[in-house]
Amino acid sequence: MECKHFGECGACVVYENGYEYQLSKKLELNRERFKDFYSGEITVFKSPEQHYRSRSEFKIWHDGDTMRYAMNHVDKKGVVFIEECPQVNEHISSLMPKLLQLLEDKKLGFKLFGADFLSSSSGEIVVSLLYHRRLEEEWKVEATKIADELGIYIIGRSRKQKLVIGQDFITETLHVENLEYKFNYIENSFTQPNARVNESMISWALKNLSDIGGDLLELYCGAGNFTIPFAKKFDKVLATEISKSSINAAKTNMTLNNVTNIEFVRMAVEEFVQALDGVREFRRMKDIDINSYELNSIFVDPPRSGMDIDSCNFSSRYGHILYISCNPETLVRDLGILCKTHNVVDMALFDQFPYTHHVEMGVKLVEKGIC
Repeated sequence: MECKHFGECGACVVYENGYEYQLSKKLELNRERFKDFYSGEITVFKSPEQHYRSRSEFKIWHDGDTMRYAMNHVDKKGVVFIEECPQVNEHISSLMPKLLQLLEDKKLGFKLFGADFLSSSSGEIVVSLLYHRRLEEEWKVEATKIADELGIYIIGRSRKQKLVIGQDFITETLHVENLEYKFNYIENSFTQPNARVNESMISWALKNLSDIGGDLLELYCGAGNFTIPFAKKFDKVLATEISKSSINAAKTNMTLNNVTNIEFVRMAVEEFVQALDGVREFRRMKDIDINSYELNSIFVDPPRSGMDIDSCNFSSRYGHILYISCNPETLVRDLGILCKTHNVVDMALFDQFPYTHHVEMGVKLVEKGIC
């Protein structure tokens, strides 16, 4: 990827020697990082080298009557005006200058300070416009004209206000193992930003939990990104997530994909462990017959903070553990607990965020008595 803002824009902090070199350094770093737990080959899943982000956020900077997109400077001193962004997918890249011009033409720039883009691979786009002022009916009338002209959805946001023009979600189609999966991605909620790498993560996860049989327990399920495909590999899936909006989206996504063998529970992991162990009773579990599940496999995809000690010890009860981590540092910590009872039998590196130091890691663990 070539970008005129390399060396200034804080979005890309690793840009020297090309993509392949950067990726080789990430692999080298993580081989060393995990050497106490795994000495086998780490499978690497590359990203497209450009136009890989389907979600992006930009500041809006005002220079008199002119508005510009901006990002933080790499040294965190001031901002960089963005004239191009090869990170974002082609649909967002094409839209950005047109949107900015129309916002100026329609005079909708007053106290506008940010624009967030969410796009599907097919070009369906929601743009969230962020304001330091209350939005009146006149704003909605003009914003609707822009949405119609550009063929997009627009969300106007200010303090305690959200105005929706069209809808507040896009529908993404992922292709995994020759099957299509559809997901509603909701504005202002977590979604995987790199669709092609996301497909690789799901495919790798399915491969590592195939042919085990029985039922699957999933913690931190989000909107069902992994859960929905897993449902085709297991008899039943029991999945937990603390976010109400994510659970609602997961149930919608289950319907979109004609899946019926998943039960979603809105509970924190800590509460769920207490419920399974009979420490506490929760009304949210009253309709779930936990004894009907044959759980020998668990899948976890925790936030950057990783899992706590109790969650690691709980996961260790299951013969097969699959762990997707967005923070290798907390993954190393958690493996220190999990590897007391399990061996790492496979590991993968997913380059979700090219031109940064960040990677996602996948780890398959099997109980020592099994392997």
